[in-house]
Amino acid sequence: QVQLVESGGGLVQPGGSVNLSCAISGTNDKIYLWAWYRQPAGKQREVVAHIRSDSVTTYADFVKGRFTISRDNAKNTVDLQMNSLKPEDTAVYYCAVVDGSFLWGQGIQVTVSS
Repeated sequence: QVQLVESGGGLVQPGGSVNLSCAISGTNDKIYLWAWYRQPAGKQREVVAHIRSDSVTTYADFVKGRFTISRDNAKNTVDLQMNSLKPEDTAVYYCAVVDGSFLWGQGIQVTVSS
């Protein structure tokens, strides 16, 4: 049974940076996509970025050039480096993997505020 645990969130000032990390425990050879989503308060969950098993990455327009998704096979982690943060980036961020269905982490709060 795969479990996902996010870490690294918190309060950051506008223009600042934070790195989110998702530790993936358990073994699942069927996973072909790793992703980060976010859900601002009162809004729907939206995709931020994802990385495929062939390392191709895709980003939402609102984070292009600011966020970077990466995967470490040896550590079995997927990170989201977030730079030039804006108040509108405030949200609960979720790690997810796809093996035909979505498996979710519990989410972690990122608040961008002065």
